[in-house]
Amino acid sequence: MMKTGLFSRAARLRKSPEFKRVIDTRCSASNEILIVFATPNSLEHCRLGLSVSRKIGNAVIRNRWKRLIREAFRQTQTSFAETFDIVVIPQRHAKPPTTQAVVVSLQKLINKIARRKKS
Repeated sequence: MMKTGLFSRAARLRKSPEFKRVIDTRCSASNEILIVFATPNSLEHCRLGLSVSRKIGNAVIRNRWKRLIREAFRQTQTSFAETFDIVVIPQRHAKPPTTQAVVVSLQKLINKIARRKKS
């Protein structure tokens, strides 16, 4: 069992086939801040994968995005009805927003995907 509020190795997608499986399901949602791909998993917890390309900006900006997304995931991971493997990609032209904006965005997009999976 994974502790809540942490971002341990068990909460990460780490290997290329894991990312590929999530993206190949083609179940995504997006807004002006994020693009989110998600697929249900059979684990007791959600897992997060980040894909922040160089097109987003220099290393400082890319690392800021990663910190914001990881923090948003930590704050929202227990609120999802199902457990998902999630790949998050920041929108190319978006400026790094506040943590709260990313939290709200991630939660809305995951809930949107969960509703789609149920129907």
